[in-house]
Parts: sequence; structure tokens; C-alpha cells
Amino acid sequence: MAMWPAQLQRHIFAELDSTNAEARRHLEQGAQADAWFMAHSQTAARGRRGRPWHAPAGNFMASLLLKLDMPAAAAAQRSFVAALALHDTLVALTGRGDIFALKWPNDVLARGQKLAGILLETAGTGARVDHLIIGIGVNLAHAPGLDAVEPGAMTPVSLQQASGISVAPEAFLNSLAPNFAQREAQLRDAGFAAIRQSWLERAANLGAPITARLGDRVETGIFETLDENGALLLRSAAGTQTIAAADIYF
Repeated sequence: MAMWPAQLQRHIFAELDSTNAEARRHLEQGAQADAWFMAHSQTAARGRRGRPWHAPAGNFMASLLLKLDMPAAAAAQRSFVAALALHDTLVALTGRGDIFALKWPNDVLARGQKLAGILLETAGTGARVDHLIIGIGVNLAHAPGLDAVEPGAMTPVSLQQASGISVAPEAFLNSLAPNFAQREAQLRDAGFAAIRQSWLERAANLGAPITARLGDRVETGIFETLDENGALLLRSAAGTQTIAAADIYF
């Protein structure tokens, strides 16, 4: 297993309201160092758009606090870095690269079902970001029932169910942290084009029909590719449109 990255702090808690909230508290208290915050249990976990996130003990719940100084659009590319690092970690721990895929914009699938989610929160002034909090939840041991997900959403699955392999949360963090550092170095050294290509090689439903829910409207078409900034290109009879944010269904 790769070594823990130098100068990166690690904070492990038995219980928190939310690891993203804990990371923000550290930031508000003047924290300067990049750090991971992991909790064995969360009492107020949430996903995108404030949705509740199933967070029982045995699952992975952690957030990475990164010090940055860049435009918000560049900071948002860390969603792809995090997704690739998750994929790297899952393959390394299970040896099963064939069962995992990445779902735009920020989910990881196992056998076509939702295994993990990523939530980004920024801190900064104007259009620039000086800190980024990346929240990650992985269903290692438990998955929520269908009654806990929205109608039409993907069926959740646990890593135990999908692979037959049990992984402890701290062991998962010990693999994820160096994998994230390596993917972050790839972004820094080779630019987003390299991250984009790696992500597309692992993409779910690329070249296939998908439905994008954008607020009060729904668009259906072919998932053509990602543009140079990470937006989804959707091709339909009306032409190709660029989608920067949406809920995707297939």
C-alpha cells in the first residue's frame, strides 16, 4: 500500500454530524494544512442539493480540506480527480476493475448500481476559490433500501454486496489518500486533458442514451463526451448541447 502523503493531516472521529461540517469548522478556526477528516458514524450526513446521505457505521465517510488559489471552474475539476482516486482505490482493494464505472458528474458505480458519491463545497471570495472541501461517501458494508432513494434514482449497492470483499473504513482511507495525491499531481503536471481522458475511459453509458434533469426541464439524448472543462455533451435530434450541471438517469 502507498505511503500516506507528506504534510497531509489525518483526523479520525468516532462520530460527527458531518465530515464536511468538521472540515469547515477547522477552516473557520484558521487551519492552514491540507487534511482528511473521517468519521465512523455521521448524524447529519448529506449529499448533493442537501439530500440526506445514508451513513451507518461500517461505511466510509470522509472529507478532504484542500488549500487552493484558483478560479471556481478549475477547483470544480477536483470532482473528477476524486472520482478517479476512488476508482483507483476500489480496484486496488478488490482487484475487480471490471465491475466499477464512473457516472457523471460525481458518482461511482459497482455493477451498474450506486456505490459512492462526491460532494464539493468551496470557500473563497468572488470567482476565486481559496479552499475546497471534498466530501466522499462509500457504501462499504451497507447500502440504503430503495425506500430511502428518490424515484428513478439508481439502486444503491455496498462494496460487500458487489464484490464479496469487506474493507474497513480506515483501510479505505489509507489507500484513497495517496491515490488522490497521485491524481492531483497528474492534474497539476499534465493538465485537465489527462484527467478527462482517464475519466472517459471509466465512464458509465458513454455513447449510450441518458436523461438529464436540469431544474424544471428534462433532456434525453446520447452521452457523447465531456468538453475540455468537464461539462457533459448531450447529442439529440435538436443538436448537441453542453450541460454543466444536472442529475443524470439511465
